[in-house]
Amino acid sequence: MHSFEISTPDCGLETALQNKIDRKTKPLGALGQLEKVAKKIGLVQQTLSPQLNNPQMLVFAGDHGAAKAGVSAYPQDVTWQMVENFLAGGAAINVFARQNGLGLSVVDAGVAHDFGQRTGLVDAKVAAGTANYIEQAAMTATQCEQAINNGAAIVRQLAANGCNVVGFGEMGIGNTASASLLTHCLTGLPLAECVGRGTGLDDAGLARKQDLLEQALIRYRAGGGDDEAFKVLAEFGGFEIATMVGAMLAAAEAKMVLLIDGFIVGSAALVASRLAPALLGYCVFCHRSAEAGHRTQLLAMGAEPLLDLGLRLGEGTGAALAYPLVQAAVNFLNEMASFESAGVSDKE
Repeated sequence: MHSFEISTPDCGLETALQNKIDRKTKPLGALGQLEKVAKKIGLVQQTLSPQLNNPQMLVFAGDHGAAKAGVSAYPQDVTWQMVENFLAGGAAINVFARQNGLGLSVVDAGVAHDFGQRTGLVDAKVAAGTANYIEQAAMTATQCEQAINNGAAIVRQLAANGCNVVGFGEMGIGNTASASLLTHCLTGLPLAECVGRGTGLDDAGLARKQDLLEQALIRYRAGGGDDEAFKVLAEFGGFEIATMVGAMLAAAEAKMVLLIDGFIVGSAALVASRLAPALLGYCVFCHRSAEAGHRTQLLAMGAEPLLDLGLRLGEGTGAALAYPLVQAAVNFLNEMASFESAGVSDKE
């Protein structure tokens, strides 16, 4: 696997950034989390006047062998059908990306479908879906490394094209189940508290999903499986999740701002941050998902999300919706008057 060189953002500018924020025409701390985001982006870019250039959303798609075992309410074909919907511009992420001026590309990391060459589609297919992790590892170590390297290459090209902020989204029937297993292994939260309804399972479906995931976990532990991040990713992840991990690592290496979506993207961020803890210094966590386990993911990463709207759609929708707030954080830092420049009296 590529060795990523990721360093924690230098805090040498922290005092100057905080002073610039505090001297704006407002009471101290009055812009709440926007102030924290502004300071974080200033530190990421090592400047008192940060800029968001050529922002891009990446939606990573992949199929899961476990989906055919019944971990989702929807059939596996919905993955490729939704990719077609993305390419046609008709999904929620398309609407929000258009609204907020975000470029959008869909990454075929491992969909069980042949799309051919298509505008807006990046071919990074490792295989036509993962194996069924209830019976065997989802992917080999070699496949996992390939997915990580594929994701890194995609983001390096974005950086070369002048992008310095990238949002992460995903599509893959069954991927909340993968995210549940990753979250359990990497946080220690009981599996039952990591498993949610995903795309809308009823009570019987939820119970079946939990039972299947317990079986997968028992098989893994019986074979001596531990909680090392790369091993857990290969064992239970999807190609879309592993490709996201590589993309995140490369984005942090390139000192980009990472917009982290909900539960499934959060599971990729959890893996990536265990492989390179300094990555968290580049992440803006965009929303708190309604999906079980996401709150624990956020706590494990020390994250304070910008939005809490009860979202559980995926696709990167939470990241796209939060982007105007990220813009607002940068804009107030750059454009808002100070007490001195506005001739406004400060408190005595």
